[in-house]
Amino acid sequence: MAAGMCSCQPADLASWQWPGSLICPCLTHKGAERNPMIWSLFRKNSATEPVYAVYNSIVAQSRQPLFYAEWGVPDTVTGRFDMISLHLALLFRRLRKESEESKAFSQAVFDLFFKDMDRSLREMGVTDLGIPKKIQKMGNIFFGMLAAMSEAMDRNDRDALAGVLARNVFDADQQVHAQELAAYLLARDADLAAQNPAGILAGHLNFGIAA
Repeated sequence: MAAGMCSCQPADLASWQWPGSLICPCLTHKGAERNPMIWSLFRKNSATEPVYAVYNSIVAQSRQPLFYAEWGVPDTVTGRFDMISLHLALLFRRLRKESEESKAFSQAVFDLFFKDMDRSLREMGVTDLGIPKKIQKMGNIFFGMLAAMSEAMDRNDRDALAGVLARNVFDADQQVHAQELAAYLLARDADLAAQNPAGILAGHLNFGIAA
């Protein structure tokens, strides 16, 4: 996985610069310990039933066998993290221009994602001392990829998006499938644009079939 090309600045998800900005929150920045995104692991749980429902839909969609068995996404912890990240990015793109309530909802889903990653790392045996560094790395990867893929998607540039995916998601011998995944993401982005944001905030998120 390669990090996207962006300039690191401390910020929270709600203040993400959409569209076209290549400024991304950097968890190794000197202000990272005050960054409310990743370090929300230590704040009050903001997840409601609709937040859990939407996050579960994202996880379920990211586990579609097609991605791994046919398109060559590595069936590893890293590959599954990447697929969840891509589907989270689709949600954030859909809600980015909506109400303050929508922004808060996106933040709550984001918080739940990294709490889930924290839990998974602990189940894998990562120590308390190792968790912060792992979470920092995962966060930097997530925001780097989010910046690069969204810039390409705002231009509806399938080739540029495929390039982002080839660099970040696929092993060298599987990059031929980057175009297929790029087409899938653009199609799902269009599908989500037609979904009522009120329904999403109520916990109803439909990605449709994988391909």
